[in-house]
Amino acid sequence: MTGYLTTHVLDTARGCPAQGIKIALYRVSGNSHKKIAETVTNADGRTDAPILPADKFKPGTYELIFFAGDYLRESGQADGEILFLDQVPIRFGMADPEAHYHVPLLLSPYGMSTYRGS
Repeated sequence: MTGYLTTHVLDTARGCPAQGIKIALYRVSGNSHKKIAETVTNADGRTDAPILPADKFKPGTYELIFFAGDYLRESGQADGEILFLDQVPIRFGMADPEAHYHVPLLLSPYGMSTYRGS
């Protein structure tokens, strides 16, 4: 298998990469979640290596959790105990064992989106 998974985070409110966002990756099977990786975005809003490298890749259902609340507070875009966006989950499937999957997060304090990138 040569498939792998990458991600990045862009702060669309400020128009820049989102540095310092913790990201956790889970493999999902029914109601079971198993954490398989954790990383933090760098100055380019990316991870230093694939969050799921080729040697650990398996087709299946996964969930990325982006800990956006800490970033939004630290960047001065949100405050208070309860945020509109705090932990942002994205659940997705990867079926092709040979594909590069890229799942980015476009983030602002009151909205987010994602897509399958390249």
